[in-house]
Amino acid sequence: MTLGRLALVVHPARPIDAPLDTIERWASERGMDVVQVAVDRDGGRRVAPAAELAPGDLLVAVGGDGTVLAALRASLAAEVPVLGVACGSLGALTAVHAGGLADALERVRAGDWQPRRLPAIEVAAAGRESTWAINDLVLVRQGTAQLVVEVAVGDERYARLAGDGLIVATALGSTAYSMAAGGPVLMAGTPAMVCTPLAMHGGHAPPLVVPATAALSLTVHPGFGGFRAEIDGQAQPDAALAYRLSLRAGRATLVSFGPDPRALTGLRERGLILDSPRILARDARAKGS
Repeated sequence: MTLGRLALVVHPARPIDAPLDTIERWASERGMDVVQVAVDRDGGRRVAPAAELAPGDLLVAVGGDGTVLAALRASLAAEVPVLGVACGSLGALTAVHAGGLADALERVRAGDWQPRRLPAIEVAAAGRESTWAINDLVLVRQGTAQLVVEVAVGDERYARLAGDGLIVATALGSTAYSMAAGGPVLMAGTPAMVCTPLAMHGGHAPPLVVPATAALSLTVHPGFGGFRAEIDGQAQPDAALAYRLSLRAGRATLVSFGPDPRALTGLRERGLILDSPRILARDARAKGS
């Protein structure tokens, strides 16, 4: 790609001096500008002149997976790719460790990279501008009163849930909060979103997989304690009482330098998916024999 500028999204607290030095030096040697895009997750940390994204920019997310999520959401309007830089362990969304950043930038400049296209959930509420969730939308109660949410697919009611709330996640987000709450794992590329109730009080409504061809409607009835809405882990300032959610394919682009990561392997390596203890005991006996 023909690079216009390097635009940064940064972690609010992690040490990032080394990758920032690499970015500044690499850009200066090539006569490129470095700017920063403000996002909710950066905590007001400023490391470069503020600017709006423009076509031709490369958005560089310096931090970890949370920083990449914020960058992906910021990238949607200008449709620019995001390069995730890990300042710590290499996560599911970061493409390179900080020490390999200069080589990664050169590869992007030379066109030696693959686009990893990700879907997003369009979150629409009456009278408000639509926003986007790369991982998930979460509605969760505040205080002691339960949150009631009516869930429908198209014009067909699924259930009226009373409990802590619910999560609606993409395939990418299905391995995060949704999985922790008992939801199913959707393999990467699955054209669907999953709706997972949180601590439903009575009744029966298992996690629901909704195809991309259908819209999910949520009508919220908060208790006296109220509720909050979170998108990709960030609280929204003005939670609505009715939402219409639609999955849109290929809305965001991650820079990748190889085949898409093997999501199930990553979950096993991090201990989030484990074999049955009986199988592990059998393996241990086999090693000791």
